[in-house]
Amino acid sequence: MDFRHIEQYFRQGLANREILTLLENVHGVKISNRTLERLLSKHQLWRRKNKTAEAEVAAFIQGQLQTSGQLHGYRWMHQKCWINGIITDRETVRIILRLLDGNGVDLRSRNRLRRRVYFSRGPNYVWHIDGYDKLKPYGIGISGCIDGFSRKMIWLESYRTNSDPRVIAGYFITSVTEAEGCPARVRLDLGTENGHVADMQKFLHNSNSLCVSFGPSTGNQRIERWWLTLRSQCIQFWMNLFDNLKEDGHYADTFLDKCLIQFCFQNLIQEELDEVASLWNTHRIRPVHNSRSPNGRPTIMHAVPQLYGARDYLHPVRPEDVDVCLEECVFKDYPCDKDVFDVCVHLIAEHNLDMSKDVYSTLDVYIKLRELINDELTEEA
Repeated sequence: MDFRHIEQYFRQGLANREILTLLENVHGVKISNRTLERLLSKHQLWRRKNKTAEAEVAAFIQGQLQTSGQLHGYRWMHQKCWINGIITDRETVRIILRLLDGNGVDLRSRNRLRRRVYFSRGPNYVWHIDGYDKLKPYGIGISGCIDGFSRKMIWLESYRTNSDPRVIAGYFITSVTEAEGCPARVRLDLGTENGHVADMQKFLHNSNSLCVSFGPSTGNQRIERWWLTLRSQCIQFWMNLFDNLKEDGHYADTFLDKCLIQFCFQNLIQEELDEVASLWNTHRIRPVHNSRSPNGRPTIMHAVPQLYGARDYLHPVRPEDVDVCLEECVFKDYPCDKDVFDVCVHLIAEHNLDMSKDVYSTLDVYIKLRELINDELTEEA
């Protein structure tokens, strides 16, 4: 048995019974709770012992408040602490957030939603696919797919476009390959970017049946609701950052400016999207008034639907059919236009610029590259 799976689930904040469930149903490993506790103790993984010092917890949270972490509530921040190896409890995180960001806590506490009733039969019965355009004015397109039953994010990708049907098809086929099957249905809006996915879904089902559902984007309830979570936990920070760039005269909505945003920030944004999806998939969804909507962790609801009185609707696919679909897909390569990419790489090496993972250092690199390229263009003119 590979202990790394146990450690991964522990770091995600899962309870022992949830770890045991995933080990048995996903990895085919059945052990007792006592054995699990002994393994965790042997590797010094405790939930109540050896907690991280409060000063270190506060320092981590303070660092998060300098980026998109300023959008998080205490439950989300607690989950983020655990994933980053910081052992603490929710109450400590709540108190520290109140002390460090009282105004933010008050603003978040005023937000309330009335949710529509939704029902899905089981995992992989419906995949809801949609694009998110809040960063598109700055050259970053986001595409997402969520499972209707478990609310697990199937993919969450940023790229220089989310309107190329071949790119969206690439996300779809990658997920189908990883799942070793496709969903019973996909729910799409009427945009042309979804045409390839619709055709591939029908081809993999070998029919023109009701395996594809079209409708307005506003009616794609599961993914549309999830975009609110993405904005509140991540994207609002980037919207504010890029809006400030524009107000300060460092962004003019030109082809070059969009390419530089893509070159400098796309990888950072994708890393945050990966983290948001991981946090979401392992957080606990609380019970709601809709009794037909299960509650629990999306990862577990998706992997072990029988615990919730449901079954998996994954439709098996033939490898040769997937290979046919792959021929019509495009996958991520350069974050921006190839020529601009080559120029930026050359200027970074020539001027010894530091492309770190720090947002504000990267902001300085963006401004410097913009000045250097515009100066060269002015001289040539």
